[in-house]
Amino acid sequence: MRAFLRNKKAVSGLGILVFFALMAIFAGVIDPHDPNNINFTPLAHVSAAHLLGTTPEGQDIFSQLIYSSRATLVVALVTGALISFVQLFMGVFSGYVGGWTDGVLSTITNVFLVLPGLPLLIVIVAYVQNKSVTTIIVVLTITGWAWGARVLRSQAISLRDRPFMEAARMSGEGRLRIVIFHVVPNMFGVLAANFFGAALYGVLTYTTLQYLGLGDISQLTWGSMLYEAQNDTAFLLHLWLWLLLPGICTLLLGTGFGLLNFAVDEVADPRLRRNDPVRSSARPTQAGVPGTKPQSTTTSPLVPPPPGELTPARGGT
Repeated sequence: MRAFLRNKKAVSGLGILVFFALMAIFAGVIDPHDPNNINFTPLAHVSAAHLLGTTPEGQDIFSQLIYSSRATLVVALVTGALISFVQLFMGVFSGYVGGWTDGVLSTITNVFLVLPGLPLLIVIVAYVQNKSVTTIIVVLTITGWAWGARVLRSQAISLRDRPFMEAARMSGEGRLRIVIFHVVPNMFGVLAANFFGAALYGVLTYTTLQYLGLGDISQLTWGSMLYEAQNDTAFLLHLWLWLLLPGICTLLLGTGFGLLNFAVDEVADPRLRRNDPVRSSARPTQAGVPGTKPQSTTTSPLVPPPPGELTPARGGT
């Protein structure tokens, strides 16, 4: 945990995530306006009453931006959790159990790997009648678990024949107990990285579907704000903030999840921390230069002395 909190990417990602979480939780405190209220003056300019102006329908843009963070965060976190669970089941059990179980689960994983993700997602959502948030989360889970499951399967295979796993089997522990108490804890770094990667996938894909009008447009999200801004010609009306800020918020939230993903990789894999300034400062130093090893002051008899250095001759003075 200390190494994770010392990582600059982890701190930056956590800061972004906490910022949007507080925005979603205290949306009613930050802006008391009803985001669906259409009784305001249409196309009002930026003012103290309307920090980002109003839409052509008379809705407060700042209120919509704040309240839209709720649905986007829920979709990101729930999608990340569900995808991680499916990856864990399909990947770990496939790699550890082996045999016909591995064959069946690997075949299913390979089928989903070769399917085009976004086109399949668009087709499914287009033909689904109920386009609620729950439906979108289920569809995102179905189309986004395969790559992580393949990675977890490889990790499970590498752990299957380790000495501590043999000891657990010899002690009479069952497969389920071994997977829960021995395999999963040794995959915590990969699982955490997969979760943040899946959450990033949820944010970007959900916003894309909403922007294309394939989701529930009545649900306040940053994607639905972009959809409404495009339909109401925000570009021609010079409503730049209505058009840009939802995209910027989506980009920032996705960047936060991406930074956490990279940070977990760096903490879990020591090879990625070679250039870590915290680790470099702890190395031995020479003449005040960090990261250099001290050289020995003695000269090996097998190595000739540097030019110009006099050495006593053997057997004489």
